Amino acid sequence: MRIRLILLFVVLLPIAVLAQKENMPYVMLLGITQDGGYPHIGCQRKCCQPAINDKSKSRNVIALAIVSPTENKWWLVEATPNITEQLQLFSNKTLGKYPYLPEGIFITHAHMGHYTGLTYLGREALGAKEIPVYVMSKMKSYLETNGPWSQLVQLKNIAIHELTADKPEFLSSIISITPFLVPHRDEFSETAGFTIQAGKKKYLFIPDINKWTLFNRDIVEEVRKADIVFLDATFYSAEELAYRNITEVPHPFVRETMDLFKNAGASIKQKIVLIHFNHTNPLLSDPQKIKLFNKEGVRIGIQAAAY
Repeated sequence: MRIRLILLFVVLLPIAVLAQKENMPYVMLLGITQDGGYPHIGCQRKCCQPAINDKSKSRNVIALAIVSPTENKWWLVEATPNITEQLQLFSNKTLGKYPYLPEGIFITHAHMGHYTGLTYLGREALGAKEIPVYVMSKMKSYLETNGPWSQLVQLKNIAIHELTADKPEFLSSIISITPFLVPHRDEFSETAGFTIQAGKKKYLFIPDINKWTLFNRDIVEEVRKADIVFLDATFYSAEELAYRNITEVPHPFVRETMDLFKNAGASIKQKIVLIHFNHTNPLLSDPQKIKLFNKEGVRIGIQAAAY
């Protein structure tokens, strides 16, 4: 009898562990590209042809879902021009187990790919009812005083909640999100990054930054302290934008980022997930470049993947 009980315990233990993992909060990438998406408007070049010719190879603008299985709730990070597709993508990937709309939306800054999806919540489309939108102070003021965003506030399609840098916003007893300031082009608002604590996992989300050297934190140390880090990988190199002045749209080149981690061990590098790819970035469509970076131990963000 005792042997049978031991065998039963051995059989059931992995099932119990699996069930526990399935109930842990996690995040899901709902998009991986820069604000213009992939394929990009006006692009007929070789880099965009895979997605032009095969819709399955198109990719959404960067967005993240924070998921709490035990509470049957989720939150959206960034309101992109692809918000319609991203809400459906999340519903499909989670088999419709969660509400169609998130509990709230967190926005990093006022650049096209990160907040224009809010318009779909308004009178002309969804006609939503007071969806919580979490932003920092300048972004809050911008939304409240400029149309069409101000109409969303007036009609109570959205309810704006102000975030404070380095102060956590608790979404549940085991999930919190903490904004921090990031140096970027702040024409209309400040730019935030987010630290997300989801159960025992700590995530870092920095889709946009001018250069790591301008950051008031040591990015290598920040990666060391986290479990998974989503980093700005907009441009692979300066040659990508030969037709534009790249100083107008500063971002760290992928190679610059990798050089910062050249002396970091494999355990550090494997935490990095590259995101926010411009349509010109070969990491979107070049199998050889992708293979090279996977060999270096760094991951390329995958749309609809859970982390």
